[in-house]
Amino acid sequence: MKISLKIIVVLLIGHVVQPQKISDKVLNGKVVSEAVNLDGIYVINLNTDQTATTASQGFFSINVSVGDTLMFAALPIKGLKRVITEADFDQKLVFIKLEPMIHRLNEVVIKQYKHINAVDLGIVAPTIKNYTPAERRLRTANGDGIEGNTDGSSGASVGLDPLFNWMSGRTALLKKELEVERKETLLQRIENQFGISYCIDKLKIPAEYVKGFWYYIVDEPKFVAAMKTKNKVMTAFVLAELATKYISLQQADAK
Repeated sequence: MKISLKIIVVLLIGHVVQPQKISDKVLNGKVVSEAVNLDGIYVINLNTDQTATTASQGFFSINVSVGDTLMFAALPIKGLKRVITEADFDQKLVFIKLEPMIHRLNEVVIKQYKHINAVDLGIVAPTIKNYTPAERRLRTANGDGIEGNTDGSSGASVGLDPLFNWMSGRTALLKKELEVERKETLLQRIENQFGISYCIDKLKIPAEYVKGFWYYIVDEPKFVAAMKTKNKVMTAFVLAELATKYISLQQADAK
């Protein structure tokens, strides 16, 4: 009986002295930075996965608890992580300073050397751009980059191709073909980088709608721009935002 009483006392004492975590509260803050645009910056609670975006002039609100870590991310700024403390709850407005993504040089010295370049010196070959098959067909149809024939003639007959192609509508068809090629390449990148499981488990998209979601996002300029930056964190944020929008559209169509 005495042993049981001691155990109960120890448990009660442990419960009393255990620090109580402050429950979720709304944290009001403002982002300050030299960057021109302060709206649309992502604010992510890494502990709860809750996200918010800054409004005009950098203001934001998000639910947090003491010890939670907030991440701030956007294309024009450097990412920042900030741990929430009890002192933050004593402030009506928490200011978060973010640095713009600018590469500053200590000094730039420009010297001009006329008639001297890497090509003339034989260091590199003349610039030759690599084109995809669809791009090459479109350039040929437009008459871009057409040179004379190997027999010494000017190749003027080939120069009539753009006119014939325009009259037959072939150029418009080739432009569509190029656009399809670019979308197919982007779809392959989406599948390799994220995959079906990510869309189902993380984005909560039903399995039967995943492929439709991929075709939906390849037409979204915001997502295409994020993919071009090769910033995986930023791309994931944009993807999550579009997933929420896509699910809402599917639910609306189902009604």
